[in-house]
Amino acid sequence: MKIDIANPHQNFADIPLGLKFLKMSIPQELEGKVGIENENLKPLLWLIGRWKSESGVGTFPTVSPFEYAEEIEFFSLGQQPLLNYAAYSFKPGANVPMHCEKGFLRIKPGTNSISFMVAHNLGLAVLEEGEVAGNEINLESKNIGRMSFAKDPEVTKLKRCFKLEGDVLEQIVHMQTSKTEMSEHLVAKYKKM
Repeated sequence: MKIDIANPHQNFADIPLGLKFLKMSIPQELEGKVGIENENLKPLLWLIGRWKSESGVGTFPTVSPFEYAEEIEFFSLGQQPLLNYAAYSFKPGANVPMHCEKGFLRIKPGTNSISFMVAHNLGLAVLEEGEVAGNEINLESKNIGRMSFAKDPEVTKLKRCFKLEGDVLEQIVHMQTSKTEMSEHLVAKYKKM
């Protein structure tokens, strides 16, 4: 099948799932050439890799509960004290895209302080800060940028936790909007691919 991404009439449902999303890993030109070269990344090594959830659960006071599947990836391009991040969620079974995030998880050298900079396809750019302690990361938004024509209600605060227990990575996201108090929004459990 020929895939023409410039064709607005391309039947998205006929494209295999793996081709629907951008490649998430290290650019092909750098494969096999990049290692973890920054000692400051040691507290984050447990997070590196590609992770897949079969079923996540979304809830919020203003929406009906929903399920989603997601793939996330954290990888290093070498010398900088940061990990690159990509996430793609889709409806389980139907393989219909739902959400995309790209960003960077940066550690302050010599500390456990981290900053998570994430751009969302729905028109948000979020700066979250927090700490890594063992196999757990806790973050809270410090700044949320929003495109002028984003849908209401406005997201005003986010809290996020990544936690590794055994071989299962869990991510929990809490959200506050201009119309709702802070509430649990997303819970997903991942296995490394």
